[in-house]
Amino acid sequence: MRHPAGGRQPCRPARARPSRPVKVIIPFPPGGTLDTVGRQLSQKLGEQLGQPFVVENRPGGNGTIGADAVAKAPADGYTLLFNASTFVSAPMTMKSVPYAVEKDFQPVALVAKAPLSIAINKNLPVTDVKSLLAYAKANPGRMTFAVGSIGSAGHLSTELLKRSGNIEYMVVPYKGTAPAFQDLIGGQIHGFIDPILGSLQYHKSGLLRVVAVTSSTRAPNLPDVPTVAETIPGYEFYSWYGLWGPAKLPADVTQRLNTEVNKALAGEMKDKLSQQGLLLTPGSVDDFAKFRAADMARAQKIITEGNIRVE
Repeated sequence: MRHPAGGRQPCRPARARPSRPVKVIIPFPPGGTLDTVGRQLSQKLGEQLGQPFVVENRPGGNGTIGADAVAKAPADGYTLLFNASTFVSAPMTMKSVPYAVEKDFQPVALVAKAPLSIAINKNLPVTDVKSLLAYAKANPGRMTFAVGSIGSAGHLSTELLKRSGNIEYMVVPYKGTAPAFQDLIGGQIHGFIDPILGSLQYHKSGLLRVVAVTSSTRAPNLPDVPTVAETIPGYEFYSWYGLWGPAKLPADVTQRLNTEVNKALAGEMKDKLSQQGLLLTPGSVDDFAKFRAADMARAQKIITEGNIRVE
């Protein structure tokens, strides 16, 4: 697209179809819930806007390497970040991060919230939250819970369960969810709190046992599994997924992308994500910014009280 004066300027998705592929950076390895949702959304946005949205997994640094690449990218709508709630909470656990979430990124759209599941090794005498608390109290400090990444929703939920249930257990950091599930199934660790999508197949096949979900109501794809709140009133926790751009992303580009995400969530993605246990969260750019601020405040409280730090 040529500027009226004769110079060139990037074609903006807000004003016309993108003139080249849009890069969507996911700052964690392929295979997890974040990657699954990000790829589904990218495919749909590409279909709607008539140009590929190409996913690039750029893991490392607990998500900071990929995020930093977006922070430093041109604010033209051709480099975006698809990330989970760990994006806003993990930096609070680290000595230094090369960006500030509030200053260096433009929120575009909140896509979905993911209830978490409490998965337990099948050989443990634990079938629900009540027996989990009893087992932990009978074996103080001997239970082990995996953490897929420091400062993630699963990690914060694990810490919240510890305090809410007045129990003690060891937290074991892993580099991703896949090795954590492997060790949980193998009996090297006892428990793991992660989005439902990650544990669902293992639960249904009998390789592990999901004893509770962290949403306020039971999950449609696990109707027989109780909520934590049925035993610990008020307990509720979610991971969530959103689309971001670099700071100074033009308002018209931001708004067009937000509109297209909401359109995607109203279409076939609605059924796909719901079947995976996700709660869709269409809304405005401002809605996402307010949600982010509230979530950051809650995460900071848990991290401070738990003295969570990356070693």
